[in-house]
Amino acid sequence: MKVTSYYPVLMTDEVEATARFYETHFGFRRAFSADWYVHLQSESDPSVNLAVLDGSHETIPAAARGQSAAGLLLNFEVEDVDAEYARATAAGLPILLDIRDEEFGQRHFITRDPGGVLIDVIKPIPPSAAFLAQYAEGAVPGA
Repeated sequence: MKVTSYYPVLMTDEVEATARFYETHFGFRRAFSADWYVHLQSESDPSVNLAVLDGSHETIPAAARGQSAAGLLLNFEVEDVDAEYARATAAGLPILLDIRDEEFGQRHFITRDPGGVLIDVIKPIPPSAAFLAQYAEGAVPGA
């Protein structure tokens, strides 16, 4: 299989509020907008996409219709996680995990969107020696 594009689609009952959240706080712009579906692209990188879908729309199979995103964590790798943390706290976003360094190679914090989807904002950093051996060759963060 040759994948030509990949992006998450968040099912929610608050399409407009969720789309506005990602536009306001994560630098997305609308590429397509309907009352039941909004396709978002990153303003800084058009290959970074995210969509928001009304979970009760008829295109959703009946067995899954009416559900919303759950058990999902979106990762956003950024250049300056401390600046993003300051911006998120100043905007009043809920901070579920305060900014911190992780031994496995991340400096990050976690917030959530209006539908409860967790958002992990990350800057890769060098891992501790204990985690270094677990990385594949060429995959060490912050190296």
